[in-house]
Amino acid sequence: QVQLVESGGDLVQAGGSLRLSCAASVNIFSFHAMAWYRQAPGKQRELVAAITSGDNTNYGDSVKGRFTISRDNAKTVSLQMNSLKPEDTGVYYCNAQRTVVTSRYDFWGQGTQVTVSS
Repeated sequence: QVQLVESGGDLVQAGGSLRLSCAASVNIFSFHAMAWYRQAPGKQRELVAAITSGDNTNYGDSVKGRFTISRDNAKTVSLQMNSLKPEDTGVYYCNAQRTVVTSRYDFWGQGTQVTVSS
């Protein structure tokens, strides 16, 4: 059974930095991609950053140049967040994607709260 556990969320002032970590119960290279999503109050969940098994990365437009996704080891993915803005506030979720033939399976963590004060 795949389990994803996020950590690192906190209250931080605008302009500050945070590093989120996602610990997986299995080797993350078994997934096609790992990603971070976030959901702000009253808004839909949105993609923040993703990294594929081939090391290709993709970022949401609002975080490009400020956030960096990386694999720390075989079971951990991190999100380094710099120059944080109040609009970065939300619950951040770790996501793992597995593709079997033509079917995609998504696994989610419980989320970690990030609050950026102005």
